[in-house]
Amino acid sequence: MKRLAFVTIGAAVLALGACHNDNQDAVQNAELNQPDAEQLNDLANQAALDAANAQAQAQANVQNKLEEENAAAENVTNPAEQDEQNVSGM
Repeated sequence: MKRLAFVTIGAAVLALGACHNDNQDAVQNAELNQPDAEQLNDLANQAALDAANAQAQAQANVQNKLEEENAAAENVTNPAEQDEQNVSGM
């Protein structure tokens, strides 16, 4: 029984010893693959500029459409008004 306990404890110690590994290479690789703060700031600034430009373009499109609709509405003549102008010219 003592041998079985000794073998079991020995196997557990070896297994736990093998599992406790810091894996420093993986940590260093992960750190190397991360962009630095300046690159992140540049990417964030570029994304903000792109978003602002897209919003400005969308607002310009809406404004142009409204101006076209208003211009089309202003060019329509009222038939009653046209008749009044013909009558007043007589």
